[in-house]
Amino acid sequence: MATLSEIQALLGEPRFNWSDPAPWTELEQELGIEFPADFREILDAYGSIEINGQLYLKHPAGHLLHSLGEMIRLDLELWREEDMAEFLPGPVGANSGELMPVATATTGEAIFLRVPDGSSSPWRVVVQEFDSPAWTLYEMTFSEWLLAYLGGRDVTLCSRDFAPDRPFWEFLP
Repeated sequence: MATLSEIQALLGEPRFNWSDPAPWTELEQELGIEFPADFREILDAYGSIEINGQLYLKHPAGHLLHSLGEMIRLDLELWREEDMAEFLPGPVGANSGELMPVATATTGEAIFLRVPDGSSSPWRVVVQEFDSPAWTLYEMTFSEWLLAYLGGRDVTLCSRDFAPDRPFWEFLP
């Protein structure tokens, strides 16, 4: 699994550094899942941010416009619509094998975490290209996927076009 220090080496120092578990606890109780530790660690470090002017990550302590919980609630509703379900490899939700929406991109992609089938199974990343029925399952943890993205690898989102010199981020307004 990729580490926060590897992500920091590419993305730069975080300035959010959240330490109160309450927003995570409330959201996880509402959804009935426990998010993977690497996902929580990254969001706790950076908060609600836009990476490379493309990828939106939101923290559960963010305000209404940039709240992970609000984004997930809206996205679950959207992806549960009958005409949207065909665009994913499985249903959205918090049960084993289901997809939990966790991030979006300005280029039309939706990023999901695939809920593990068992406690010893790892979380995986699914990226759906909103403008087509295409989706890709990445046999990577969230931190591995984000590190690949920041390193310029094509993980459905490609940062080289948006960050030719090096990855950058800014807080969401």
